[in-house]
Amino acid sequence: MPDLSNPMTLVWIALAVLVLAVVIAAVAASSRKRRTAALRERFGPEYERVQQRHGARADSLLAARVRRVEKMRFRDLSGVDRARFATAWNTLQAQFVDDPASAVTGANALVKEVMGARGYSADVGFEQRAEDLSVDHPDMAEHYRAARTLAQAGTQYAMNTEDLRQAIVHYRAVFADLLRADAAEAQAGALRPATA
Repeated sequence: MPDLSNPMTLVWIALAVLVLAVVIAAVAASSRKRRTAALRERFGPEYERVQQRHGARADSLLAARVRRVEKMRFRDLSGVDRARFATAWNTLQAQFVDDPASAVTGANALVKEVMGARGYSADVGFEQRAEDLSVDHPDMAEHYRAARTLAQAGTQYAMNTEDLRQAIVHYRAVFADLLRADAAEAQAGALRPATA
């Protein structure tokens, strides 16, 4: 047992405690940096969006998204379902010629339906769906938000056909990504988007 009445012993104990505190702080900072780097890589532009909006809370918010989505049970679509959804999409694209606004509304509903079929919580609000989508498909979450922004603007103002076409293009990107069964099909371009 050290002699605590000796001032030198107390200095050494204080020094050891200080060094231990510095090491613990360095390990914690390194762990935070690794976590931030991993989240930044996983979420891409979505990380920057969340950081701009929520500042220092970004990492904890994105980690909570990951935990939420990890609890979901995702499933591949059957060939029958993929064919049914692809046919519905082709019908929407054809409808765009005569009624662009209704086609955009239908595209939103179809994307939501496919998300539900894949295992996403389709009964939650738009922002929650976009956040859930961002965990494994951060680029698609950007398309989803852009389509929604264009579609909502169309309900407030007289939207021109080009804006509606852009909304359809964004919805199509999300739709095509969700319709793919696996990475091999995604690389092979199983559902190549047609031009609107």
